[in-house]
Amino acid sequence: MDIKDISVVIDLAGERRAASAAIGLASQLGAHLTGLTLAYDPVVPGYAVTPVPVDFMISARNQAIADAKVAEADFSAKAQAAGISFESHVVEVMSGGGMDDIIHEVRLADLVVIGEDDPDRPEPVREALIEAVLFHAGAPLLVLPRKAAATIDPRHVVIAWDGSITASRAVRSALPLLQAAATVDVVIVDDGKELPTGNRVSAYLKRHGIAVTVKTLPNPGKDVAKTLRAHATESGAGLVVMGAYGHSRLLEWILGGATRGMLKNLTIPVVMAH
Repeated sequence: MDIKDISVVIDLAGERRAASAAIGLASQLGAHLTGLTLAYDPVVPGYAVTPVPVDFMISARNQAIADAKVAEADFSAKAQAAGISFESHVVEVMSGGGMDDIIHEVRLADLVVIGEDDPDRPEPVREALIEAVLFHAGAPLLVLPRKAAATIDPRHVVIAWDGSITASRAVRSALPLLQAAATVDVVIVDDGKELPTGNRVSAYLKRHGIAVTVKTLPNPGKDVAKTLRAHATESGAGLVVMGAYGHSRLLEWILGGATRGMLKNLTIPVVMAH
């Protein structure tokens, strides 16, 4: 599968690294890029004892839309300067309304790019947004660490392999990025279960013109995410590809251990698929 349609959630403030990274990736892959800026409906605390004035709610909503349009204009200027095919939309996020409008926007994307939330410039429901896209959009998700460079460097890629259906989906989704890599490691972390050999995934990738090295890593601390991060960092990887595990919001977004660990302590861009 080619990556020809990318969507990116544009940060409302700061350096907007996710947008810059997505622009660079779209340029590299010859893909169309859709920039989405989110205008958040003002949230009224449940403990409020008096009604919030209507004028305040209208003013807050108008300000949210204005902020989103500023971010959209910044994205459009950068995308136009890069000479890529692009479009942009402002998506209103209604309090209590869930993420349905955003999910609808990205459902046909070949790849969705979202930046990790920045505690110095936090945005509403960013973690919930990442989880909603990951588990409900049906599209692979690339999460960019807040401290990462505003580029995606796929020259050395690490695949976290456990033989699962989600890992398989992640590999298929990332094929164009893997084909652009100079080196690819298929990493199998010993989590105490019966381990896959890596033979099938390496043969599959070879048929797609991708040579890989299969490595089995010990996991004495029983922390798969930590082991993956350590290998990726030590090997100089610019991208990690892995499957994601989780349940619905009704179950409090109980994420699988490796998924939760990677998203909570992100140091390298990661492509995930569910």
